[in-house]
Amino acid sequence: MSRRVVITGMGVVAPNAVGLDAYAEALRGGVSGIRHFPLLDELKFGCRVGGIPQGVDEVAEGMFDEEELLAMNSSHRYGCIAAVDAWTDAGFDRPDHADDDAVSWEAGAVIGTGIGGLDTTGEKLVPMVDAGRVRRLGSTIVEQVMGSGVSARVSGLLALGNQVTSNSSACSTGAEAVVEGYHRIQEGRAERMLCGGTEGSSQYAWAGFDSMRVLCRKFNDEPEKASRPLSASAAGFVPGSGAGILHLESLESAVARGARIYAEVLGGALNSGGHRSGGSMTAPNPLGVQRCIRQTVEDAGIDPQEIDVINGHLTATGADPREVSSWATALGRTPDTFPLINSTKSMIGHGLGAAGALESVACILMLRDGFVHASINCEDVHPEIEPFAASIPHETREMPGLRTIIKAGFGFGDVNVCIIFRKWSVQGD
Repeated sequence: MSRRVVITGMGVVAPNAVGLDAYAEALRGGVSGIRHFPLLDELKFGCRVGGIPQGVDEVAEGMFDEEELLAMNSSHRYGCIAAVDAWTDAGFDRPDHADDDAVSWEAGAVIGTGIGGLDTTGEKLVPMVDAGRVRRLGSTIVEQVMGSGVSARVSGLLALGNQVTSNSSACSTGAEAVVEGYHRIQEGRAERMLCGGTEGSSQYAWAGFDSMRVLCRKFNDEPEKASRPLSASAAGFVPGSGAGILHLESLESAVARGARIYAEVLGGALNSGGHRSGGSMTAPNPLGVQRCIRQTVEDAGIDPQEIDVINGHLTATGADPREVSSWATALGRTPDTFPLINSTKSMIGHGLGAAGALESVACILMLRDGFVHASINCEDVHPEIEPFAASIPHETREMPGLRTIIKAGFGFGDVNVCIIFRKWSVQGD
């Protein structure tokens, strides 16, 4: 089978906003969610800024009961809020545990994380075990630290009966989950899938990157300027956190129930560069990147010239110029014909396993509202990217005719993902 797959719901917990409309407004306004965090000073981090969603505990307390909250660390809270919001945004009621034993056998979830649960490991599991207090760990410790904890929790909240799993492919995780769900529906194995990624806020998750010196250290006193993809003065990525969840659905199912449709997933591809041709645990093989992009365009069945916007991986590291070069090569687009290219990370930082999902939600909101958000903090475009400077929006651009966005993620381990989204029209073309 090869069924068409559409997006009928979304939920987001981001450093610069919680909720779809607030996130769209923040993106349109070029609002940064990067802030200074005193704890990182105390711990002597080189990078002392990051992206942590605000007001989440209050949102969670209004959405979940006390027993559910006790079993949720930050990764769980972000992911569960976004998943429930995506579910209800798609037009479904949240099941009542007390009165309803029905299971949605046709609906499942792929909700991934890169390092989620490490806050529980660092703050509770290891210290208590080392102190000989194993009996005081509590009954929820396993579900908070296991890799599939978030997807399993969401399954219980929403009574999902199809495949429920968690993927983990470093920075490609969130977007990879969307491609996995897309393929499952396309093949007729599910009607609906909640897909995306979540990443908790934790100094333990960020410490390794700080020790690698890949985090930005030069803008600790100016947090909003710290995340600088595409810039000549980029000084490393800014760690972020949060969650983005998309409700994917077969076109037949969406039409049958009269659902509001945001966009169609036209195509997607996954691959690895095999750690060759310069690829490694920390750098992508450019040939793998280019193959992934080309395979996605082929899967979508479109001409590369139809792509209006590239929402890149673009992390504010030395990989940015190589990424732009790979886009140009793979799409056969010269500087004169290059589409607009932006980086959502410029406003929210690098959400690791949640990054691709947070950015996918941004893509759908841009399609929904007909705008392309700015890439902030790159007024000084990197010299190797300068030939493409005209394609970088430094301010929000209104684009009522915006139709097609290509989104990618290139993760540690030399793993790649790419997706093409198209705005849904009444005719569905």
